[in-house]
Parts: sequence; C-alpha cells; structure tokens
Amino acid sequence: MVILMKACKNCRLIVNDEKQCPACQSQDLTEKFSGQLVVLDPEKSEIGGKLGIKAPGRYAIKIREK
Repeated sequence: MVILMKACKNCRLIVNDEKQCPACQSQDLTEKFSGQLVVLDPEKSEIGGKLGIKAPGRYAIKIREK
C-alpha cells in the first residue's frame, strides 16, 4: 500500500490520500513540496509564527510550483 502525501497550496498542511484540505477546505493540493515542519504548539513556535501557522500539525516548508 502506497500512501501519497500532498501539501495544501493554501495553508501548507500535509495530508495523506485526501481530496480536500481538512484545515482550510481547499482542493488545491500538490505532491511537489520539500521539507516538513511539525508544529506542536503554534503559539510558542518561532518558525511556525513566521510561516503563519495557527494550528498544530505537519506542514510543508516549501511548495514547488513546477
């Protein structure tokens, strides 16, 4: 069984085999991302703050356009 990870182009949340982002409801998902960031406490995370992350989760650091 292969699980495809995709990142939401809108909020950067990484999801597994889903058609829609559970956080922002966007259907604009891509397999072309690099780096992952796990945020446990978004209020205390400096990097999460710079990326605008407001909820705990696993996020893509960079979304590649092509």
